[in-house]
Amino acid sequence: MKHKLIITKEEDRIISSLFEESEMLQVNVFRPQEENSLGNIYVGKVKNIVANIAAAFIEYEKGKMCYLSLEEVRSPIFLNSKKNEKLVVGDEILVQIAKADVKTKAPVAATGLNFTGKYLVLTHGNNMIGISGKIVNEEERRRLKNLMEAYKNADYGFIVRTNAANAEDSVLKEEAEALVSVYSETLNHARHKTPFSMVYRTLPGYLCDIRDGLSEAIAEIITDDRALYEEIAAYLGRYQKEDMDKLKFYEDNLLSLSKLYGINLKLENALKKKVWLKSGGTIIIEPTEALTVIDVNTGKAIYGKRKVQETFFKINLEAAEEIAMQIRLRNLSGIIIIDFIDMEDRGAREELMRFFEERLRKDPIKTVLVDMTALNLVEVTRKKVRKPLYEQIHEE
Repeated sequence: MKHKLIITKEEDRIISSLFEESEMLQVNVFRPQEENSLGNIYVGKVKNIVANIAAAFIEYEKGKMCYLSLEEVRSPIFLNSKKNEKLVVGDEILVQIAKADVKTKAPVAATGLNFTGKYLVLTHGNNMIGISGKIVNEEERRRLKNLMEAYKNADYGFIVRTNAANAEDSVLKEEAEALVSVYSETLNHARHKTPFSMVYRTLPGYLCDIRDGLSEAIAEIITDDRALYEEIAAYLGRYQKEDMDKLKFYEDNLLSLSKLYGINLKLENALKKKVWLKSGGTIIIEPTEALTVIDVNTGKAIYGKRKVQETFFKINLEAAEEIAMQIRLRNLSGIIIIDFIDMEDRGAREELMRFFEERLRKDPIKTVLVDMTALNLVEVTRKKVRKPLYEQIHEE
């Protein structure tokens, strides 16, 4: 099924939403004036090392600290004279923000720098060639690995992204060379900068949505804002020429693009705690700082039903499909605990888990169905890429 990426602007925010027909699959909200440090690379200065938690705190902008796990330090790039790679207070080092700050928690930094393209990721400090697990065709995996072996270097390697499947050799080679160029320029630039300088800025979030979207799935990129159209066209012209024909400018003085797709109403619904199922059941979604709890209830669905266990099974299947969609739509991440309706039949529980795992696999962000606990609670983990939707909208 082909998707449309709709990018609209409303006063102080840019909304990037992915649609399949009239259904919103995922959405991100960006504020142009808000500084997004995720993915940026800085000349940081080590301010403190805490041995009992094996961590360093690094000032990356004046007055702003990030957290660096000492266990994760690999191939650090020091900008001050060093005799060894041991991190000490006062060191000047290149760090990339790998995870955004969360309320009271400082952002997480990494010394293994990544430079991301549409098809490839250049990985400093790891000179292996990795292939996306979502590329399952063995012949295609071999082709991609053989192609990228020529670009291996003692200092860096590449991860081949899902988008690279069936991409032409020339396109992949062009991007690999471009990423190597950006990598070299960034390192050379950094050697002449003082602490707290930004030496590499990641793309604005809505352009990342274009870059990270699956090529074969996105049929159109549509905006009704002229400035955004020009920015997107410039980006595509430089980095994704093959997708230029997908860009469309929507123009209608009577009906805005946002109203045409009901974006604000869908955003409002994506923030509600309760979601109704067609059967009359409900799911309750409760995000907390530590994890997200999702509870499945029979609601109105059980009344008048004779085969109770069969009804529970049907509601759980419907809930599993909706929960997989809501996790992606709301951009929930970390630990997610789901309390499905208890079922007596073990076979039904196993079938539910198989069905749920199949639905979670559709998520482009790595999502893992861990297990069902002894208390019949289902545990899911999802990689954090950006802040969840409720934080993007209600940022203090």
